[in-house]
Parts: sequence; structure tokens; C-alpha cells
Amino acid sequence: MKKAHIYIILFLVSFAGYSQSKHTVVKGETLYSISKKYNVKPDDILKLNPDAKDGVKENTVLTLPSSVKVVAPKSTLNKYEYQVQQGETLYAISKKLGVSVDEMIKNNPASKEGVSTGQSLIYFAAKKHAATQQVVKTEVVSKKEIVNLHTIQAEETKYSVSKKYGISIPELEELNPHIKNVFEIGMQIRLNKNTVLPKVVVSDVQPTATKTMFYAVQQGETLFSISRKFGISVDEITKKNPAVSTGLTVGMELLLPEKKEINSTIQSDSADGLKKKLNLLETANKTKQRNLVLLMPFNINRIEKDSAKTKSEYLKTDKFLNITLDFYAGALKAIDSAKVLGLPINAKVYDAETSKYSSNVATIIKNNNFSNVDVVIGPFTNSFVETAGLLLDKNTAIISPLTNEGGKGGSNVFYAMPNENIQKVKLMSYLKSKSDAIFAIHSASKTSLSSYFAANYPEVQSSSFNDKGLFDYTVFKTTLQKGKKNFVILDSDKIMQVISVVNNLLKLKKEFDIQLVVVERNDALDFEEIPSKNLAALQMLYPSAIRENESIEAMNFAKAYKKDNKIQPNQYATRGFDVTFDAILRMCQEEGFIKSTESQISEQIESQFNYSNNNNWGVYMMYYNSDLTIKQAQ
Repeated sequence: MKKAHIYIILFLVSFAGYSQSKHTVVKGETLYSISKKYNVKPDDILKLNPDAKDGVKENTVLTLPSSVKVVAPKSTLNKYEYQVQQGETLYAISKKLGVSVDEMIKNNPASKEGVSTGQSLIYFAAKKHAATQQVVKTEVVSKKEIVNLHTIQAEETKYSVSKKYGISIPELEELNPHIKNVFEIGMQIRLNKNTVLPKVVVSDVQPTATKTMFYAVQQGETLFSISRKFGISVDEITKKNPAVSTGLTVGMELLLPEKKEINSTIQSDSADGLKKKLNLLETANKTKQRNLVLLMPFNINRIEKDSAKTKSEYLKTDKFLNITLDFYAGALKAIDSAKVLGLPINAKVYDAETSKYSSNVATIIKNNNFSNVDVVIGPFTNSFVETAGLLLDKNTAIISPLTNEGGKGGSNVFYAMPNENIQKVKLMSYLKSKSDAIFAIHSASKTSLSSYFAANYPEVQSSSFNDKGLFDYTVFKTTLQKGKKNFVILDSDKIMQVISVVNNLLKLKKEFDIQLVVVERNDALDFEEIPSKNLAALQMLYPSAIRENESIEAMNFAKAYKKDNKIQPNQYATRGFDVTFDAILRMCQEEGFIKSTESQISEQIESQFNYSNNNNWGVYMMYYNSDLTIKQAQ
């Protein structure tokens, strides 16, 4: 009797097996598309076909859940071609053809980077879609819009435009850098990476149909140089582009009244339209005498008159004096090197006697002939740099060597240290070029950086420690993205918070690709309870005005400096060499220092000099490497 029961059970099981449907995979199908075809969950198919967990292959026979009714076999999918129409995205095409984006990319790998008008795409379907036989209008657009471009209308936002065209806000901003900080009526934006913004468009929203144009900012250009190039005022540019008030960035697109360029030769002649990174020594003019002045804040008179302290005591207690002397030692090495290389330099040094509230800069300029001076390095205090810039002839370049405050002064005043805002802009530009998964964790007491992100980079997902110093990593984990680099910016100088973030990111790194980022180094990062190996494991990234350089040139400089000064050069000595040697090379160019900044990037021992709008944009991205060294990120 038991055997009879067993036979009945086996019969029922085998009968159930025969009642299940089968599906033969055809080219272009995915597990997801098959599940949709039969209105079942992908997991239900996987339970019956475990080998499909890594994807399905053509001609594979899949067992379908018993709930699927046996139906007549579908006709085999055929191969067709589709020609991309103007303004279409891969997403829009997939919807039109009824084929998933993944399938389209699988059959057309190049489409992963975007599609262009006229491009032929392969797809598989039971029958040819009507969209391949004729151009199908996906939506009715106003006459003001070009199909692959969009003109911003009244009351439109980035969100509404992104939804209209099925493009994310970060993608929209990547395609149109000029809308990151400004989103104004009449601006034209592109919807496809292969679409080029027209140089001249008619702004229909303006009642007089005034012609306008977009102009991409070149390396080294300033508002003043652009205003000269097109014969329009700086105020006119600023009015149409409010974002320029915080400075220009390379590639930033400005909306300008259409005017013919007055002097097209101002543009760089390099292939990509950017400044050339040159060895300035090769193009230096070694026949014309050049004059350099250093205004050093030694305060020798004050030191000699102060009977309360000896000179050695000053050296021990006056940090600014030590920085000045180190810088000066490096500058002297640069002058010596220039003379050895045959550069005709005449250098003079004056004691500017600078303190926090006073300086004799004006007196020095008044009592000495500066008419033939090409470059002045110093003063070292911002306010007195501006004074020198106002007093001296505008053909004489004034270089502020160490201050990183926002530069004012005249058109001849240059700030050699990249300021804090520039470093933040360069950092965010780097991060966005690598990933759109950018997060920030702030201390509750620090609000300036979170406000900066909210105003300028709203795509950064910010969160904070609470007033009790606690942070919910469980919630934070849900925001991280798999398959992408997750940049986590830490904004805290509280040791326990830094320890907490570092330790928890190390745990999360087991599941996610995470890189720690700081906008600036602080003492908390050097705390002994935060091992360098942990920062290296997170490849901590930060912007820096200097780089680590182990080249032969760097070693030769260090060796020569040590021979003269009996010690290794510190950062201020190296800075003194870099600023001075770069100034000498630029003033020895045929066009002189000021003109050279418009078209040339240079690099010395530790620093890069990329002047734009009179500020140095030479910023490096540095990170902790796994071997505990600090490397330059590419």
C-alpha cells in the first residue's frame, strides 16, 4: 500500500513538471524582460533556474513557474536598425521601441556614453517598430525650442526641465556647466553630449530679439580681458552672468551680447583652446635686462632698537620672521639659479618694515625709481600689497607671495597662493568629474561649508552630527550607492567625531567604494588615535597648493639649498624659490610677466602657477596612498 502511495506521488510530481512552461532565450532578452513578458517576478524564475543568477544566454531554455499558462510559442525576435533623431536620448529611444536601456546598451556598447543624431542602433523585436520607418515626434515643443536644445522659459526650474526630458539634474549640469550657478530665462541648454551649443542664438524672450551668444571661458582669461576681447563692459557681463561675482572657471559659459571679437589672437593657439603648460626657460629672452624687487618684512630697525630681546630671541619667538627668512633664502637661490642659466636679472631687496598696522612701502616707492621694474614680490600683507599696486605703474606686476586671501588691488596685482574658494571649486570640479555620489558629514557647530554646498552644489547630500555629537550611520548607509565611487567629505575638527567617521567608513568600505575627502587639513587628522594606515585605507583626498615632488630637479634644489644653508628646505623656502623663479622666467618672456599669465601655465618644484583673474588656480588633488605616501591624484 505504501508503494502505491509512492508511485502516485511520483506520478503527480512528474505530471506537475510536464505542466510547467518553458522559454527559450533569444538574443537581446534579459531576465527582467522575460519576467515582464510572463508577468512573474524575476526571483520566481531564478528559483527554478539558479544558473540564471549571472544573466541569461541566447538559446538557454528556462523553466517558468507553474502559474504561467502554456501559450503558443512567440515568434522569434528579428534584428532591426533604428536611426537616432535630433534631441533623442537612449532612454527616450528605449521607451519608443519597447526595449530596455540595458538591452540597447548590450547590443550597442558605444551608446553607453550617449547617442548622436543619425547614429544607427541595433535592436531585436518580433516586428519592426513604426518608429524605424518614420520620424515620430515624441512631444510637441514650442517654436522657441530647437529639438536638441532647450531655451529656458519663465517659471521653469532645473527639476522641471530634467523631468521633461528624462535627464537627471547632475547630467543636465554636466552637459551645461553655465547653469550650475545661474538658471535664467533665455539661456539655451543642450540635451545631448554630442550637441554643440551654437555660438550665436536669438533670444526670443527678449522683446527686442537682441542677439546673444555663449562664450566658453578659456584658461587664464579674466572679466577684463573678455570685456576687451568683445568690446563690452565688465558691468554688462556681470549683469547677464551673476555667477561671475565669485570668479571665473575654465569652461564656464557666459551669456554675452553678440559682438565680433576685437582681437581673436588673444585666444590660446593650443589645440584644445586651453593654456599651454610650458617650460618657460626654453622661451625666455636672455638678451634684455630685467629688474626684480623684493619687499621683505624684515623689520631690521625694530629688531636693532629693541633692547629687551636679542636677535637670537627674535628668531626663536617670531614665527612670521622665521617664515620671511626661509622664503628669502629660497628666493635668493632662485635668483642665483637664474643667473647661472644666463638670465639677465638685476635684483634689489628692500626692508618693507611691515607690521600688522604699518609699513614703509609707500616711502620706498616714493624714494626709489621703480619705472623700469618688471616685477615686485611683496609686500607680504594683503592691505599693503594693494597699496603697492595702486602706487606703481600698471606695467609692473605686484606678486603677493604667501597670502591666500581674496585678491583686490589693481589689474597688476597677482596672488600666488590659491585662495580657499579656488581650492574648494577645484576640489568639487575634480569630485564631480569622477562621480555624482558626493556626500558631506558636518559637525553641528560648523555651518559655513554646508551653506556653501547648499548654495553652489545642491547635489551634495549633507548630514550632520547632532548637538550631542552623535551621528546615525544606519541612515547614512542607505544613501550610499553601490557600483559608484562614494566621496564622503568630512567637515569637523573635533577629534572624537573624526575618529568616529573614519572608523565607520572603514566598516562601510567593505560594502561600498568609499573615499574620504577633506576640504582642508586640520590638527585632528594628525591625532595619534587616527592611524595614518586608516586614512590611507580610505585614500583621504584633499586640495593643496603644493605637491610632493621626488623629481631630479627637486632633489637638486634640496641639495643646493642644504649646501648654502646647512639645513633641508622647508615649505616656505621652497615656496620662496618657486614664486621667485617663476616670476623671473615670466618677466623674461618676450611679452613680459603680465601677458604671460594670459596664455601660459608653469610648474616649479612644488607649485603650479595658473593665473586667472589675477589669482593662481594651480591646485593639486593629493591623497594618502596605500603605501602611506602622499600622491597626486590624476
